[in-house]
Amino acid sequence: MIVCIVFAIMFLVLAVIFLMGKGDMLIAGYNAASEEEKQKVDIKRLRIVMAILMVITAILCAIVPLIGDNKNSLLAAAGIFLAIIFVGIIIANTWTKKK
Repeated sequence: MIVCIVFAIMFLVLAVIFLMGKGDMLIAGYNAASEEEKQKVDIKRLRIVMAILMVITAILCAIVPLIGDNKNSLLAAAGIFLAIIFVGIIIANTWTKKK
């Protein structure tokens, strides 16, 4: 339970870092992109998407210990988490592109 709470706090700290306009080097893909590719991305929107994903991940990390050992609930939580990550990837690759 303590490990899950520690991870939840870490994800919340990352969300705050992204909302403060810092932490671009922590975004996978953006950090490794060339300057030309970085110009195609609206970094402010990308930071917002990343912060939202970090908050959702923190909430799920905090909820997992409350579920306990119920396999069906854990599978449902994992499914929800994967769906949120999938939607987050789609949003990060569409909404954050400059027009």
